[in-house]
Amino acid sequence: MNETNVTMVGNVASDLRQRRTAEGAKWVSFRMASTERRFDPETGRWVDGRQVFATVNCWKRLAEGVAASLGKGDPVVVTGRMYTRDYEYEGQQRVSLDVDAHAVGPDLTRCTADLRRNRPQSDGARDAPAPGAPDATAAVPADGDRAVARAVGAAAAQASPAAVGPTERSVAESAVAEAPVATGPAATGAARRRRASAA
Repeated sequence: MNETNVTMVGNVASDLRQRRTAEGAKWVSFRMASTERRFDPETGRWVDGRQVFATVNCWKRLAEGVAASLGKGDPVVVTGRMYTRDYEYEGQQRVSLDVDAHAVGPDLTRCTADLRRNRPQSDGARDAPAPGAPDATAAVPADGDRAVARAVGAAAAQASPAAVGPTERSVAESAVAEAPVATGPAATGAARRRRASAA
């Protein structure tokens, strides 16, 4: 299907019209004026040229954002699908130029904006841990610390083989493998000290 997608730069030329459909979807509409700017060689200045007026229609989340952000006279940039609509006014047939907007924003060449992003509430709930839940980072094993502990135990066994029997060695290795290991900067420092003492 062929569609005419356009980007218009201009100003909000009317007050915003707002309503909701029977299904609860928000709709916002406004008239937009786009004025051509051209250089006049006779005066050496930029002057206004021809104007294009269009009715911009916004739906759902876009309509909510437009209603909260824009007003009459604001400079805007509109991107959307352009089409013509026939209607009758005071017994005369007329044609309206309409744009179903995909995106609407302020024209930052002629204004500034205080940007506030709309974040779904579920995102924060998804990222935050549940009340009373254990800290996942505390359960991460420090493989380096365990390896150092095993190396120290092996060195001790080699230094005094008679002092460490098979049963004691098995129990010690099981304790090293199953004991919870602390993590973080303090644990890293402790591991370094253990390596130094082992050397």
